[in-house]
Amino acid sequence: MGFPRTLTPSPPPFSAGLCGAREVHLPPGPLFRVEGTAISIPCSVSEYEGPTLQHFEWFLYRPTAPEISIGMISTRDSSFPYAVFGPRVQSGEVSVQRLRGDAVELRIARLRAEDAGVYECYTPTTDSMYHGNYSSKVVLKVIPDMLGVLAPTPRPLLRGRMAGTSPLQLSLSEGQELQLTCTAQSQTQQHTHLSVSFGVSAPDAPVGRQTLQEVVGVRRDFTVEAGGHFAERYRSGELSVAKAGGEQYKLAIGRVRPGDAGTYHCTVGEWIQDPDGSWQLIAEKRAALAQVTVQSIASQLAVSASPPEVRLSAGDALELLCNLSGPAAPAPHVAYAVSWEVGEGDGLLVAQLDTDGVAIVGESYANSQVGRRQVSLQKLTPAPGAYRLRIESAQPGDAGTYRCVARAYVHSPDAQLREVANSRSQGLKVHMKSEAVVVQAYAWLPVPATYRGDTAELLCNISVESTQAVHVAVSWWVEVTVGEEEPQGRMVASLSREGVAELGQRASGGDMSLDKVGPQCHRLRLHGVEPSDEGRYHCAVTSWVRYPDRSWYNAGAVKSNSVAVYPYARAMDTLFIPLIVGIASALFTGIAILATITCCFMRRLRKR
Repeated sequence: MGFPRTLTPSPPPFSAGLCGAREVHLPPGPLFRVEGTAISIPCSVSEYEGPTLQHFEWFLYRPTAPEISIGMISTRDSSFPYAVFGPRVQSGEVSVQRLRGDAVELRIARLRAEDAGVYECYTPTTDSMYHGNYSSKVVLKVIPDMLGVLAPTPRPLLRGRMAGTSPLQLSLSEGQELQLTCTAQSQTQQHTHLSVSFGVSAPDAPVGRQTLQEVVGVRRDFTVEAGGHFAERYRSGELSVAKAGGEQYKLAIGRVRPGDAGTYHCTVGEWIQDPDGSWQLIAEKRAALAQVTVQSIASQLAVSASPPEVRLSAGDALELLCNLSGPAAPAPHVAYAVSWEVGEGDGLLVAQLDTDGVAIVGESYANSQVGRRQVSLQKLTPAPGAYRLRIESAQPGDAGTYRCVARAYVHSPDAQLREVANSRSQGLKVHMKSEAVVVQAYAWLPVPATYRGDTAELLCNISVESTQAVHVAVSWWVEVTVGEEEPQGRMVASLSREGVAELGQRASGGDMSLDKVGPQCHRLRLHGVEPSDEGRYHCAVTSWVRYPDRSWYNAGAVKSNSVAVYPYARAMDTLFIPLIVGIASALFTGIAILATITCCFMRRLRKR
């Protein structure tokens, strides 16, 4: 207990109302704070004379001796604190922080029960006359810590600042649900609000505000907010927090991810509203709820395929097996898609079984060229992860390296699929024994010389060597040279393997026709050839083999030699131009002579 300070003489009664009178400002009281917590009390002065740097002195009046002031700390005198506050000032537990020249803040790092009382902020005068008030007072009440946090373990209610007991150990697989509960209670007699926040820190990181990332929390006004990257998951419904009963709060993460691993904590804050309307955090407790490990699906997903090597002949059925192994206890909202690919790197899709069990055949196995091949991919029962690929009639083009690919997806609450893992099997070698198909093509002109206006005929002789039934498709091409570029081929006409003709466009715009004039001889006729039809023509032949499943296989393609089509001009065409020129010259000469004679005759008539 100290001694009363010397009071400054009171100003005259009328001076308090004068304009420009000094005034010291403190927040209205009483202020309620919890024992063991920190407090900051701002103090400022206005309407003063003198320098902008004002000094402040703080005094405490304890309830047991309300008339005695105890010097706490001063901005101008380091020896100002009384003995009861001297050590606390020297240690920094009690300090004054200058906010600006005429404003400071008294800070007590850890309140004690004996710190309750009336706090006075006094400003030594710098005015020429005493006007206004030079100090202001506020009541501080220090209440006991009545906030408690209970983690979901059989242990007593936590009264310290941080739990010292080891949390629960939870091991989950990716995609499973995580549920944690936290009990928050307060026996504080004053009206207070609680805030509850669930946070997570890295598995081995020390717990603190810098390392604790908020997952979701209930604010003092009962609003719910999610922190950081958890905000999107909260909006989608994957993350939720709810109050269960009067004191219990439940966190639920519907689809845990590997990044969700860590130590989960529950932080409870107690808030009180000061007389000025502002809310102050007067107590905060944190409890460790659980140490959560999440085993990713990617680390558990494995794919194997068999047999390691297959040898078969064209037309035989090809069967490959794929075995998929995942988490020991797969979550119901984890779905798998299985596919087979052929080729190195990103191979061509053979078939796929999507997450809904719908089979999809690759584009190269179902199109207008090859037809629709009988390719199936099905899940075998009762084996939980066995899949079988079957190609009914294997073709020589099916030889290669096959791989089974499995992809794992997690269903989000909004029904969207999110891929979380994928795995490939080792490559399987498929060797195909096939019968060779040898095709040759030769193009020629039965009439070497073609004149303008005639019909040009081009023949394509085809020879096929094979023990299988081979169908051929024939197309005719002309090589066109533009400037100095390499000749570009342009298709003129084609005949499909089913015998359907498709005619293109000639440069001259004339008609043309296709027909078959022999067992393996095809003819292209250009009717009424013009100089623009000139060029080098060739035929291209593609051989097709049909298999028992009614699909087609491209057994090879060959290009014939090139033949030149040059429309010659006719003899009459060579005489027609001189004849036209001669007639025009004769007419011009006759007209000139006739005009000359007429002119001379008219002159003689005028002279007579």
